[in-house]
Amino acid sequence: MKVAVVLSGCGVFDGSEIHESVITLLALSCAGVSYQCMAPNIHQAHVVNHLTGQIADGESRNVLVESARIARGDIIDIATANCHDYAAVFFPGGFGAAKNLSDFAFNGNACQVQPDVLNFAKAMAAANKPACYICIAPTLVPRIYGHAQLTIGNDQTTAQAIEDMGGEHIDCPVQEFVIDKNHKLVTTPAYMLAQNIAEAAAGIEAAVGATLAMIEPG
Repeated sequence: MKVAVVLSGCGVFDGSEIHESVITLLALSCAGVSYQCMAPNIHQAHVVNHLTGQIADGESRNVLVESARIARGDIIDIATANCHDYAAVFFPGGFGAAKNLSDFAFNGNACQVQPDVLNFAKAMAAANKPACYICIAPTLVPRIYGHAQLTIGNDQTTAQAIEDMGGEHIDCPVQEFVIDKNHKLVTTPAYMLAQNIAEAAAGIEAAVGATLAMIEPG
């Protein structure tokens, strides 16, 4: 059994949240599940200096290349991924999910999902494969599933944008998760609420376990 892990760069402010990504990969490995990391082969929306928090004007980075840092080089272009090769899909958070996998950070409830990401995520949904969206990544969910139950924690502005897109937001504490059984969909707040890596890990590990439990044998 192999699952897909979709990354969005490397670094909380302009890519994948590194703690969330590593916790997800570790939880999968500890469960004896192999994974394939993947990312879109596109330019990042922008580059952020993580020391200062400021946008690095004039710098340009590639989402797939940056994601390879987290994947230790074992990564593929999501455009080449076939949903039939994977039993489930996981989306760690980080602002890259809202800046590179989609444009939610810039356009809110009028956002669109990056086409290669959308095609793969929709194919997984159509094949009734379980999915886990972490932190801010659940903002993609309404564009993929339409109406679905999900959480990003309790941030009311983000929750309202999700509702405006047709999703059903449910407040959720950091150590827990929300399951939409009809869509085999698991979401958890992670660093939308977590004050430290241990709090993020508690919810992510639980969400990973719940997602794996929905995989049908065979």
